[in-house]
Amino acid sequence: MYGMAVTGESTVRALLAHGHDVVVVDDVVTDERRRVADELGVALIDRPDDRALGALLDTCELLSPSPGVPETHPIIEAARQRRVEIVSEIELAYRWELDRPGGPRPMLAVTGTDGKTTTTLLAVEMLRAAGLRTVDAGNTSTPLVDAIGLDLDVFVVEATSFRLAWTPSFRAEGAVWLNLAPDHLNWHRDMASYEAAKAQIWANQRPDDVAVGFGDDEVVVRRLRRASARQVTFAGDHGDYHAAGGELVGPHGPICPIAAMRRSLPHDITNALAASALVIETGLADTEAISHALATFTGPAHRLEHVGTWGDVAWFDDSKATTPHAAHVAIRSFERLILIAGGYDKGVDLAAMATDVDGIDTVLAIGDTAPAIADVFSAVAHVEIVTDLDTAVTRAGELASPTSTVLLSPGCASFDQYPGFEARGDHFRELVEHRHERHQHEQGDLR
Repeated sequence: MYGMAVTGESTVRALLAHGHDVVVVDDVVTDERRRVADELGVALIDRPDDRALGALLDTCELLSPSPGVPETHPIIEAARQRRVEIVSEIELAYRWELDRPGGPRPMLAVTGTDGKTTTTLLAVEMLRAAGLRTVDAGNTSTPLVDAIGLDLDVFVVEATSFRLAWTPSFRAEGAVWLNLAPDHLNWHRDMASYEAAKAQIWANQRPDDVAVGFGDDEVVVRRLRRASARQVTFAGDHGDYHAAGGELVGPHGPICPIAAMRRSLPHDITNALAASALVIETGLADTEAISHALATFTGPAHRLEHVGTWGDVAWFDDSKATTPHAAHVAIRSFERLILIAGGYDKGVDLAAMATDVDGIDTVLAIGDTAPAIADVFSAVAHVEIVTDLDTAVTRAGELASPTSTVLLSPGCASFDQYPGFEARGDHFRELVEHRHERHQHEQGDLR
């Protein structure tokens, strides 16, 4: 095992439970990771030099890298040279599920550069509304190696390229690919490698499985045509699943009125179509269950989450938009926009964020990528580079006027200033709410 963070720890526990001898190597050995290794009775080794790393691999039958270990890491090349099998945690879980007494349970999978979490959670809610026990697994708080030990009827796997890259046999009876845009080029060698990893979601499917692809993405459509499974498309106004006449529509007729959806921005509609196709085409849920789920679904935290509206100024937390493509989708959803963007540099071109700037009044650029953000949004009338999120919220409040929307949609990861997008989003909410409370207090003093 290489890596001892959250997924790594779960994978080690699962490997031990299935009778494997485990050795763990990590680039960063903390006291907490050492404590966990001691508790589990496994050796935890600081990353050795290349020769010692090779000697260690010579004693191994497989390598399971944590999602954070990039394909360019020396351990990956060393394993390939020695023909040591490389498998992700979802591959291990799938193999163990195949051997389950009573047979394996159905698996659904969702991948794409953006929208994975929302679509996965939508599918989970639809399945639960249909009376099935399920959970979102994989790139979530529940690794698939943990989920297969739960009393469930079906799994919905959020499948990142990090996990799909090492899946020689993983198969989902229903699998949806949402989109592809430049991302994670600090993990993958290049875009071709990133695309190939995503394509693994359909690679092992059978003719009676279903592959669901976004009809407006050229790469997804090209890959879909090669899939051996039954091919189904979705898109906003065309495809097998689409929107028409104010309704979500599938091959067999209406699914749900759009007006009945709790959230119905353009990306909400395409995500709902993708999830609907996934559960209908696998025969796991019907339109009644889908309608119930869409009427109550609020979406994941930090994805276009409404923090509040004060003085006719709306504040939205879209911290989960860690790619230019995701930020672009959010930006197109609003007018009279004050945009807060920027963060950790993942080596991707940020220009895709700024292809529709007519609705943007101001851009406040933060983080390591602030100069690049300012550059790509140079066509916007007012652009400022600010030191941090605290300053950005203050400036946004000063610049906002009635009917403005203030949107945190960074288009970048958070690791320059925060441990994750969740912490960044939480901090944004705290700053916005504190600003509102302070403003109320000041108004009270004036009265």
